[in-house]
Amino acid sequence: MHQAGKNRTNKTPSGARFLVGAAAGALFSITAAAYAQQAATVAQGHVTAMPVAPERALPAMPVPMPAQPTSEASTASAASAASAASAASAASAASAASAASAASEASAASEAEAPEVPLPPEPPEPNLAQRTGMSPAGAYAMRQTFAQEVDRRLAVSATDQQAYARLLQQTLDEDGHGDLANEFVVLVDRNANAQAIFVYFRAKPGDAWSMIGASPVSTGRPGTYDHFVTPLGVFQHVPGNMDFRAEGTLNEFKIRGYGARDMRIYDFGWADGERGWGKGGKSPMRFQMHATDPEKLEPLLGMRHSKGCVRIPSTLNAFFDHHGIIDAQYEARAADGESMWILKATRKTTPWAGHYLVVVDTGRKTRPAWSPGPGKAVRAHIPAGADSVD
Repeated sequence: MHQAGKNRTNKTPSGARFLVGAAAGALFSITAAAYAQQAATVAQGHVTAMPVAPERALPAMPVPMPAQPTSEASTASAASAASAASAASAASAASAASAASAASEASAASEAEAPEVPLPPEPPEPNLAQRTGMSPAGAYAMRQTFAQEVDRRLAVSATDQQAYARLLQQTLDEDGHGDLANEFVVLVDRNANAQAIFVYFRAKPGDAWSMIGASPVSTGRPGTYDHFVTPLGVFQHVPGNMDFRAEGTLNEFKIRGYGARDMRIYDFGWADGERGWGKGGKSPMRFQMHATDPEKLEPLLGMRHSKGCVRIPSTLNAFFDHHGIIDAQYEARAADGESMWILKATRKTTPWAGHYLVVVDTGRKTRPAWSPGPGKAVRAHIPAGADSVD
């Protein structure tokens, strides 16, 4: 491509000089008008691209950190600006404006997808039993209620019940809740050879924790994009991360990812999850506990299969919901007059409602007899798209 001023002769015809002068004048006018418009816009306190209000990521989905915008957009914009000095000045200017707009929109989209800041812990509100000093007999009687209402149960050996009780206490000690008592606590073992959830209770600090019931679960299965290893730790159940309810709708694979309609999704907010794909590392994920498709995915409970959340049986979900097993903070807000729409009017919240979900990993190398995984027949009929839900 030839640049202006490098013709083979030194003479320039008058007609050509006129055309060059006219083009230069037009380019100057366009540039001056653009700068004048930009200056007027800045003076009025406006920006070219309207700001995009950050949107909360879809609840319950493990969300990897969005990719950071690269400098390719600015490089393209610079290249367009350089080409504007060529003969096609008007087209190049339009291209530069389009590139700048695309870069601005990409930046806004990245900000909109970024997860919100995790909520700080709330001072735990005492439940009814803690406020009134009720006898704990009713709490231990919840064993019978669990057996009657939950159809997927695990007959955990007495030795393992005690071992899990000690591990629960150790985890609470490390998190600063070693004196927790007179309330229910939900414990999950994410280990691939366990995949179990437990409800524990003790009347006062210093007592041994007693198991109320146990069921199979599915936690995060690494190895596939967007699948996290379920995070470890003590997670407070607070209304700041408001729960919600399943719509019971089918996705494109005819799967109800959150289970049947009205199943409750317990939301514990953003947590650092270990990525189960690529080079690993950690990213924020939305950590939840919820039911799953009752026909297609619930039979798979007992093996790692989720994107990082804790899948539980539908009857256990209903048991937690109806009795408010970890709803102490929700009930306290409701008692203060706040609208807790997630709480059903027909509920019968236990006086020993708790605050915490605890996730551990026992590191088991073999599967205990009390926690059988799904059989070969069930595994052979995993539906298509089963790994597309949480």
